[in-house]
Amino acid sequence: MLKPLADRVLVKVEEEETKTMGGILLPDTAQKKSQKGVVVAVGSGKMTEEGKRLPLEVKEGNEVLFAKYSGTEIEDKGEKYLLLSERDILAIL
Repeated sequence: MLKPLADRVLVKVEEEETKTMGGILLPDTAQKKSQKGVVVAVGSGKMTEEGKRLPLEVKEGNEVLFAKYSGTEIEDKGEKYLLLSERDILAIL
């Protein structure tokens, strides 16, 4: 498993629906990018100028809402993840 560094968080992104309520299949270009996911791993925290480490507010297992175009998409063992900074997380659900 990947281990994020500093104030970074690894999130497993929820898949968006590929069908409408009426059963129509949506092409990839019409699908919205998901902004929800579950925290899989967290870094050790941000380092201050005094050399102290600030712990992260999110923990593994938290369901989070993150900024739409944030982070870096990563694939590991066939699973898709998003690696983002804690400041890109908007809320814990």
